[in-house]
Amino acid sequence: MRRELVAFLIIVSLLFLNSQDRLEENWSTSLAKIESVATLIQQRYYKQVETESLLYASIRGVLNTLDPHSYFLDPDSFARMREEYTGKYYGLGIQIQKQEDRLVVISPIEGGPAYRLGILPGDVISHIDGESTKPMSSFEAMQKLRGPKGTKVTITIVREGLEKPFDLTIVREEISLKSVPYAFMLKPKVGYIFIRNFAETTIDEFEEKMTGLIKEGMTSLILDLRGNSGGTFFQAVELADEFLPSGSLIVTIKGRNRRYDREFKAQRDRQYEKIPLVILINQGSASASEIVAGAIMDNDRGLIIGEDSWGKGLVQTVFPLGPNIAVALTTAKYYTPSGRSIQRDYSHIEDYMLNKEIPVEQREVRYTSKGRRVLGQGGITPDYKIASTIKPLTAELLFRGQIFSYARKFTGRQTPLSQKYIFPADNKGQAEQGKIVLDKNFSPSEEMMSEFQQFLQSNKIEFKPEAFAEASEEIARELQREIFSLLWGMDEGIKIYRLSDPVILKAIELLPEAAKMIED
Repeated sequence: MRRELVAFLIIVSLLFLNSQDRLEENWSTSLAKIESVATLIQQRYYKQVETESLLYASIRGVLNTLDPHSYFLDPDSFARMREEYTGKYYGLGIQIQKQEDRLVVISPIEGGPAYRLGILPGDVISHIDGESTKPMSSFEAMQKLRGPKGTKVTITIVREGLEKPFDLTIVREEISLKSVPYAFMLKPKVGYIFIRNFAETTIDEFEEKMTGLIKEGMTSLILDLRGNSGGTFFQAVELADEFLPSGSLIVTIKGRNRRYDREFKAQRDRQYEKIPLVILINQGSASASEIVAGAIMDNDRGLIIGEDSWGKGLVQTVFPLGPNIAVALTTAKYYTPSGRSIQRDYSHIEDYMLNKEIPVEQREVRYTSKGRRVLGQGGITPDYKIASTIKPLTAELLFRGQIFSYARKFTGRQTPLSQKYIFPADNKGQAEQGKIVLDKNFSPSEEMMSEFQQFLQSNKIEFKPEAFAEASEEIARELQREIFSLLWGMDEGIKIYRLSDPVILKAIELLPEAAKMIED
């Protein structure tokens, strides 16, 4: 551990000592103090404490005094960062969700080890290697399911209809973690691409999706960056380059150390500079996604709609402390092409984490290349604000897994209403005996909404009729998404959900305005 302590001390010294002379003078003294405190704790504390945990806690403590985005990467978080960056991980290939105290399989990834062993949507994972999943968060469970390639993990499955749980031992395999998971045509000529995060594979995935959409006749694009919390800086710059003519300023970074000062400009022409573009953002859009939105907005290249983004204008550099631990340290701020910093004030960390909106009068004013007024200090404020809200009852039903559970029963032909339908796998969809063919024109009927309320009552889920009526449109959208996902796959579920998304409907409406920005 001495080598790691020295590495940690180097970072502390760089932060708090002003000169190399002082660094050399205080090196031995500082090291002695750290070691003496560690020795004191190990010898005198009322219970045994691992040196490693002391070291990790001390590093986190120092970083917490700096800013909310400088952080320590222990072995677990370092491995997670690598997975996000490379776009792959080793695991079972399942999407899981915590529903109350149950760890539920939402979908096995087609072709993955879990899929091949017959794990189904709705299966409950009650134990991982003999440990109950009830107290685990989704993230904790995910960490336990993932691991080195070729290693084994045993999960206990509780499946409705079976009297007893059963165990499956699964060998972990490489699973692709798509950075650009969804791309499809919303309507003739209008394409849609969702980017989950920025990883080393983002641009390759994006260009593949764009090629496919153009072959389908796409002439304008809605780019969805909602919930995209960032990732690789250079991939964000390259994505902005896809839409901007060569020489356009994308982002500027400036740090206390001048070697971090740099301007990034578009390098390539003849890509997608003439495709009308609308970008969607919300409060979950941060960092790299804000770089893209800021570059497009300040260059008057397209429209931004949705909600104010998070407001992270700091750049982190990762400094390794060992083979599998590192520190991500803020080394610079970035500025959009108009010269604005979008970083929100983090002096009151509670307000910062709650993402409170900054009053307009407290924000600096800058101007785009064509003179439009834009604001700093509070994230990217969209050209058109449209809030994505969800009713309390809808949120509760999603959290408790009731919408998913009903959809699974319906598509499994286990509800009275489902007996009136012919499903896609039945008789090639041919109507018979007065039954209704369930095809991709399906939407929840009043009869289904009534049956769903009965389902909730049978599960002892309490709700007020007026609250259900108020949330009925949202609930119907969620039911439609789940049913499409179960019958035709996750992509189709996402697509049908997006087609009724108020933010996307507004984006489609604004595409002619986005087209004029290219013509002007």
